[in-house]
Amino acid sequence: MAEKPQPVKVLYCPICSLPAEYCEFGPDFEKCKPWLISNAPDLYPHLLKEANEKEGEKVSEQLQSVGISSAAEGAASSAPPGSTVSSKQEDVKRLPGGKIKKKEKQEVVIEKVVRNRRKCITIVKGLDLFGIKLSDASKKLGKKFATGASVVKGPTDKEQIDVQGDISYDIVEYITETWPAVPETAIFFIEDGKKVPAA
Repeated sequence: MAEKPQPVKVLYCPICSLPAEYCEFGPDFEKCKPWLISNAPDLYPHLLKEANEKEGEKVSEQLQSVGISSAAEGAASSAPPGSTVSSKQEDVKRLPGGKIKKKEKQEVVIEKVVRNRRKCITIVKGLDLFGIKLSDASKKLGKKFATGASVVKGPTDKEQIDVQGDISYDIVEYITETWPAVPETAIFFIEDGKKVPAA
């Protein structure tokens, strides 16, 4: 009589919850590597080699930095008090999949669009970056200029305010008076496809 097949024991990664063989196809393979090296070295032998090489590099870097850091400490002690060394870092946000999203510049862009040869729409983008609710801003703009104003999604799926009529000549002064958080230097016009500062 034939033997009963025995169940196969599968080793699952606690980080990505995939079987260890499929970790490299998971979302966080870099986070899984240390666990794979210690618990499943036979599945990924190249990871073990990489880890050994990295450890060797770290040791050599530490040895080199000891000499460099002692020289840097001597230079820092001779530096005048109050002088600091700062490194420039951009505000970066990591999205799923490893994509990087940079922080948007805080600026208000005003654009005049002509439709049907004589009707104008003034588009105001970027007020929300200054913490202003667009629905309240559209109501205030509509009341001030006695026109229709609404919040719509633009071509880049960002919300913007569409105001009927050509109000671009007065809108800069009104924005800076109504919302003091918006400086006049952060307001730009788009004229002939070029961004021109309002100030």
